[in-house]
Amino acid sequence: MPSISPQERPEQRRGQRLLFLTVLFGVLLNFPLLAVFDHDGRVGGIPVLYLYVLLAWVALVAATGWLVRK
Repeated sequence: MPSISPQERPEQRRGQRLLFLTVLFGVLLNFPLLAVFDHDGRVGGIPVLYLYVLLAWVALVAATGWLVRK
């Protein structure tokens, strides 16, 4: 097994975390979970499905920004 220099380890770990975020949000924005929120309910006049997608997207952007700047 090739040795990895100490400088490459944080970059590799960051890449793995970003890949995990990609898979996580792919699951969160896929049909089974979207179907849970697809009903006639409203929160503050906003349909629940739209609110869920918006909050999931904001969380993705915030988590990605936090990981990249860290």
